[in-house]
Amino acid sequence: MASLMENLIDVLDRESTEYEALLQLSQRKTPIIAGGDLAELQKITDEEQELVSRIHNLDKQRAGVTADIADVLNRDVNDLKLPNLITMLSARPAEQQALADSHDRLQAAVRGLKRVNEQNSELLNSALEMVEFEMNLLQASKAAPETANYNRGAYNAGNTMGVIDHGFDAKQ
Repeated sequence: MASLMENLIDVLDRESTEYEALLQLSQRKTPIIAGGDLAELQKITDEEQELVSRIHNLDKQRAGVTADIADVLNRDVNDLKLPNLITMLSARPAEQQALADSHDRLQAAVRGLKRVNEQNSELLNSALEMVEFEMNLLQASKAAPETANYNRGAYNAGNTMGVIDHGFDAKQ
């Protein structure tokens, strides 16, 4: 049982390290999103994909170790969550403290990542709204009404009002 607990603590520590690295990448991504640097954003997204893949593998390892612990304790693996396991280790305070520390570190990294990801999501939504506004502005300027502007031959010159084609007449 002691080696299973050591394995679980080791997997949790490695998973925490990966989540902390993912958190740092997400924090680096925030100014890049605000600046609109798509090439750098793509690089960071690729790095994030690698980290997420490693986290997924560690999560599988953690699930396997937790299933082994559940078998040893003759408990249902679905009922054996980390807080429950920490409580069960009251007879072994050193392991209990190490597991609690690993659990707290992992939770802190995940909470920080969630916060930064929500912030980045808001920035992305704002950027998308701005692009949509600019697209609507461009489309509206192309569909602006013609002016009553005639040339010497009494033909309509076909000029349109709009931000792109002409500016406002400041001489009025």
